[in-house]
Amino acid sequence: MGREPILSVDDYLARHEAKDLLRFITCGSVDDGKSTLLGRLLYDTKLLFDDQLAALEGDSLRHGTQNGELDFALLVDGLSAEREQGITIDVAYRFFTTERRKFIVADCPGHEQYTRNMATGASTADLAVVLVDARKGLLTQTRRHTYIAALLGIRHVLLAVNKMDLVGYDEATFRAIEADYAALAQGMGITQVTAIPVSALRGENVSARATTMPWFTGTSLLEHLETVVIERPADTLGFRLPVQWVARPDQNFRGYAGQVVAGAIAPGDEVVVLPGGARSRVARIVTADGDRKRAATGDAITLTLEDERDISRGDVIAAAHNPPQVADQFATHLLWMDESALLPGRGYWLKIGARTVGAQVTEIKHKVDVNTQEELAAKRLELNEVGYCNLGLDQPIAFESYANCRELGAFILIDRQTNATVGAGTLDFALRRADNIHWQHMDIDRAARARIKGQSPACLWFTGLSGSGKSTVANLVEKRLFALGRHTYLLDGDNVRHGLNRDLGFTDEDRVENIRRVAEVAKLMVDAGLIVLVSFISPFREERRMARELFAPGEFHEVFVDTPLAVCEARDVKGLYAKARAGGIRNFTGIDSPYEVPESPELHLRGGDQSPEQLAEQVIEELLRAQ
Repeated sequence: MGREPILSVDDYLARHEAKDLLRFITCGSVDDGKSTLLGRLLYDTKLLFDDQLAALEGDSLRHGTQNGELDFALLVDGLSAEREQGITIDVAYRFFTTERRKFIVADCPGHEQYTRNMATGASTADLAVVLVDARKGLLTQTRRHTYIAALLGIRHVLLAVNKMDLVGYDEATFRAIEADYAALAQGMGITQVTAIPVSALRGENVSARATTMPWFTGTSLLEHLETVVIERPADTLGFRLPVQWVARPDQNFRGYAGQVVAGAIAPGDEVVVLPGGARSRVARIVTADGDRKRAATGDAITLTLEDERDISRGDVIAAAHNPPQVADQFATHLLWMDESALLPGRGYWLKIGARTVGAQVTEIKHKVDVNTQEELAAKRLELNEVGYCNLGLDQPIAFESYANCRELGAFILIDRQTNATVGAGTLDFALRRADNIHWQHMDIDRAARARIKGQSPACLWFTGLSGSGKSTVANLVEKRLFALGRHTYLLDGDNVRHGLNRDLGFTDEDRVENIRRVAEVAKLMVDAGLIVLVSFISPFREERRMARELFAPGEFHEVFVDTPLAVCEARDVKGLYAKARAGGIRNFTGIDSPYEVPESPELHLRGGDQSPEQLAEQVIEELLRAQ
């Protein structure tokens, strides 16, 4: 036989570039052998350099669990804590290739406390390799990982029944696990399941078919990964291009750059820009290699249009005959990823593709026990919990359901204060109520209402501990304003809880809703031309920020009545601090619930040093100066 011709570097790279890419994850219970399986794959496909093999031999002697033999798990358990504990903590990404395909694999943690890490790996995967120990069968972790995979759109599962050597390569054991998992997967909407018996440690049925299990006539694990066909729902959609960057190198060129996430496009095709709705036609498709006559899913391109249009980063350019939906209220599945709980009504940033908008979880319909898939009532979501929620945005966005297009249906939530990613979710569908709600034009606006009252409307937001004197000061301020002929209204925390907010308690989530409601009322009163005074403890910065953003610049004045806790307790006119200290009142601000001090209020009043009359005079001066 003649030798295969030696390829040039260019030919080799071209062949490599043409290979299909499969992204997959490995997941399963602790000690099921995920890292060992991946290490074996890398070893068998001869993708390890000599220095890596030498390091593996040394690490196997120091950290290995195979009595000096090569411990393939150490190839992907890269963190020192992982090696010391013998577990996977973070997601380990590895690239490898064969003659047929390229692969990016994410080795995901098995422990429940790292559920968010597993979800990160699953969010970009096309297939999940779920490992099960043949001796143990399906475990709670198996259900949890399968649920997360299904939630994040994975519809292909390779069930690797590992450690078959420890059960004597028994076919009955394998078939029982195969049947149990098929029933589990079907209940979660996963229809493509292939089960393969393997021994990752011995390399049996990993990269080559095993001779120890003649009763199994299927492919090896690597053969399945090389040949499995992945159907992508986005391929059936019309053209979708989320704009990542507006390219303007000079005054003669304006292009809109991004990666095509669905469909195809050609010069002359009519497109619509969402959420705005402007229409145009494609003039050119520009790439680094020159203009093209056609672009399709996965291509990185820059479009130019025949008309000048107002298009910004985060907009979506789509096929005019088949555009995506636009909405600002959604039903979503949300995985919470932060140590601090999700509180409905609190404001977050939502990032979807290149677009960032303000968002609130308006309602938690239920949370899901990830281990059993049971639906449970919930008012908040804790770390690693999944909830089915309603989500409201402050601006409409173009979207697709996550099941149809991940890029236009997946989002993250970002804490507004820390910029930390606190949640990740999927858009299921737009709420129909959004279609029934529209802004109604009014001929009389706030300017007209303010003009007839002869004043500039404003919101004075008094915040401070219970007993700080904020209600007393607010009352004195209103009396002075009334005497000056101003039109005012005072919203006091205790009074409002007798009516509008009588259904709310004092948990963190109730406090968030308490402030949300009163802020909306205050906004309406300012719109009516009034000077509204709001006296609420409002202990959280995020809700005070949310209230501020409801008003026009200069209308909101945060007044921090800064009275030391000891002084507030000494006053204790209502006896609340004494009850809280005795355990008779739960979630009392300053005792067992935090108060977050304002960072830059418009007015900082020293409540322990001056009389209420002196403090009220400072507020009047501030307001009159602003007006």
